[in-house]
Amino acid sequence: MGRLIIFGFVLLSVFLAIVMIIWLPLTFLTLVCLAIIIIGSYDVLQRKHTILRNFPIFGHLRFIFESIRPEIQQYFISSDQSEHPFSREIRSIVYQRAKKVLDTVPFGTKHNLGEPGYESIRHSLAPTHLKEEEEGRVWIGGPDCKQPYHASRLNISAMSFGALSKNAVLALNKGAKLGNFAHNTGEGGLSDYHLAGGGDLIWQLGTANFGARTLDGQFSPEEFRKKACLPQVKMIEIKLSQGAKPSHGGILPAIKVTPEIAAMRGVHVGVDCISPPTNPEFSTPIGLLEYVAKLRELSGGKPVGFKLCIGFHRDFLAICKAMLETNILPDFISVDGAEGGTGAAPLEFSDYMGEMLEDGLVFVRNALVGCNLRDNIRIIASGKVATGFDILHKLALGADLCNSARAMMFALGCIQSLQCNRNTCPTGVTTQNPRLMHGLVVEDKYVRVANYHQATIDSMLEMAGAMGLKHLSNITPSYIYKRTSLDKTLPYSVVHHFLSPGDILRGNMPEALNSYWGLARADRF
Repeated sequence: MGRLIIFGFVLLSVFLAIVMIIWLPLTFLTLVCLAIIIIGSYDVLQRKHTILRNFPIFGHLRFIFESIRPEIQQYFISSDQSEHPFSREIRSIVYQRAKKVLDTVPFGTKHNLGEPGYESIRHSLAPTHLKEEEEGRVWIGGPDCKQPYHASRLNISAMSFGALSKNAVLALNKGAKLGNFAHNTGEGGLSDYHLAGGGDLIWQLGTANFGARTLDGQFSPEEFRKKACLPQVKMIEIKLSQGAKPSHGGILPAIKVTPEIAAMRGVHVGVDCISPPTNPEFSTPIGLLEYVAKLRELSGGKPVGFKLCIGFHRDFLAICKAMLETNILPDFISVDGAEGGTGAAPLEFSDYMGEMLEDGLVFVRNALVGCNLRDNIRIIASGKVATGFDILHKLALGADLCNSARAMMFALGCIQSLQCNRNTCPTGVTTQNPRLMHGLVVEDKYVRVANYHQATIDSMLEMAGAMGLKHLSNITPSYIYKRTSLDKTLPYSVVHHFLSPGDILRGNMPEALNSYWGLARADRF
């Protein structure tokens, strides 16, 4: 019966269309009616969408509203604190600082200060003044490093050309030059756009070794040495994993793989560019450290370290055991959190894999301190760092400096439209579409990147002064408080267990850490 009704509807539609074409003048109304009849007929006959089959014409409204749902949510429904991954409040402060406009708020905080999870800093009645030239930077480089780098406390985190447009990369690097801070290339390789701005670079080598590999994908010492020895390249970072998709490998969707990007990376045009989950140059903790030493030698003694999101604790402890066994130390370790960002990742990896930055940072700090390794290794923290408070929070938990990616994108004009993986970014930041990219004017945006960086460093130092600190190296977990229940607020020195130098070597550690230490081996992960 249903099939007869559908057939009758189609016949009637065709009959009406013929009558309208023959008898009615070809007016706008006629064309609209004809279009509705054709669309309705198609909806009834197609087999892919149940909604359209059961509700021809009107079913399209559902798809229209669904397509603009993020914009409706963002502009008309969400509060200043409710949006994710970054709230409107945080995005607004970045925009304001980037544009050098009023960045204060009226009438008091909008946060619920009594809600569990709320974090705050205790202030002193004897505030101090910290100078940027003394406290805004930190030296990176251990005993085997011949060219240590004086890094800013805040730098641009890893974002590849390909994931970002060339205009975005240019603006970021010129901003780094203007503001005197570093720009991490991301695993996509060292492109001409990274070099064009003249800013300091941290060259990240991912599992595919883009920019330093042979035609068959193997690591090329010659290609690496040639680029690593460029004066603009200040540090080398080996990517083991990242927070948003740990142990998965990078993903550059096929729609973003242009001929230019394909030539730079050594891959095929229009095909998904997927990095392997592991690095083919090593497979053990000792192998990783030998690779660190190799890259340091090839680069002329520049700082070399690695980036990872913490997973199984025994794996990182295995690296610590390898450091003790080989006496080869990285110059820095970048700790990424599971809350970190990416241009494209499987949902399950982003939502359910990896350790959040706070826990991972404390663990890495404890592992290095407990093995008497901390003094010669700098810790870089990355994962939703956007404000001066965020930097102080990470420094208190064990970091020396921070990297930020998405906040730097906001400074470029990103509006968190969540279209990074579609090549349709409306602000020209994460797209290879020339028309959309054209909207991002490098000469305007690079100044905003530098403005945002400077204002955030100033905010950090001003807050540190209000805490009564004379040096940022004096900050401890006891300065940061977390509300753990409706009636209790605790310092982080109580929330987490912090080891003293040599505790692990003496066996003075929590039972859980002791069991992981027993499982860790320097010759395997």
